[in-house]
Amino acid sequence: MAARKKVLAAMSGGVDSSVAALVLVEAGHEVAGATMSLDVPARRRGADAASDAKQVCNRLGIAHFVFDFAALMQERVIGKFTAEYLQGRTPNPCVDCNRHLKFGKLLQKARAMGFDYLATGHYARLENEKGTWHLLRPQDTIKDQTYFLYPIRKEDLSSILFPLGELPKNEVRTLAKKAGLPVAQKAESQDICFVTQENYGQYFQEKNISAPAGEIVDKAGKVLGKHRGVIYYTIGQRGGLGISAKTPLYVVEINAEKNKVIVGEKKDLFSIGLIAGDVNLLTDDLPVEIEAKIRYRKKPARCSVIREGEKLRVIFKEPQESITPGQSVVLYRDDELLGGGEIEAVIRDGKR
Repeated sequence: MAARKKVLAAMSGGVDSSVAALVLVEAGHEVAGATMSLDVPARRRGADAASDAKQVCNRLGIAHFVFDFAALMQERVIGKFTAEYLQGRTPNPCVDCNRHLKFGKLLQKARAMGFDYLATGHYARLENEKGTWHLLRPQDTIKDQTYFLYPIRKEDLSSILFPLGELPKNEVRTLAKKAGLPVAQKAESQDICFVTQENYGQYFQEKNISAPAGEIVDKAGKVLGKHRGVIYYTIGQRGGLGISAKTPLYVVEINAEKNKVIVGEKKDLFSIGLIAGDVNLLTDDLPVEIEAKIRYRKKPARCSVIREGEKLRVIFKEPQESITPGQSVVLYRDDELLGGGEIEAVIRDGKR
């Protein structure tokens, strides 16, 4: 991006997005800030995300816009979050936010307003090789956020900027202090922005969302106890089951249709593969053998990937622990993000 371009910078009021805008301004581009008003609790987004972002924009001497995305947030992110838990699945709302809000509606807004690019404070990189755009892990691999970016459409990569891709996190904070940004000392945001409670169970209780109690059974179907509702459980969970056994037991499956929570031993958490739907690929050349992550903090694991219509069959070289329906499987070739999808089913014995 050598020439001066018009850039709309997504600004949450945090340090990362503020420095992303700073980097663009100092590079000489025509920049404006944009904050998505999501109607989520202030504790997760700071005292006032829009107010903090506006102060940064004032400091940088750029315009600031606020867009009301609350209804879209409720429909596409929060609503799905609840619906998925009621189906015994564990969703990833940050992926849905990127898909529908940041790189969906906000990117549309940027184009409609005449901007050349949408920029965000994500730690990721984009490179163009012979006319083809590639989405890569950032220089600061500890802050790597590419796992959440797989829903970006391939054709949109050329309209997106990640100004922090080459910067380590400690330098980002230093740049904010040197520039006198009012958010330079602001704490990092954590967890899901719309959940302020200590756990998801408390969140559902405060929202008056409930699911019927049912049976906790072992893999053979033997009843071991009662569960409070499938929304309170997730794959791999050990604590809070209210049952006793000679060996530690974990949640290995949730069958919402039959309203049963199935438990097993540690070894029963391991599976050889999965089926993924709602797939988005950033390459037309998907290798047969690549790496995949089944959770954000999980290390990539070698696997083979086979396209089956609109879905992907992913088979790992070594069994993986706690593959969880509702979560995302994200595909990589070295540092390049190739795409991903939503885990729909677990393959336990290779016969599925």
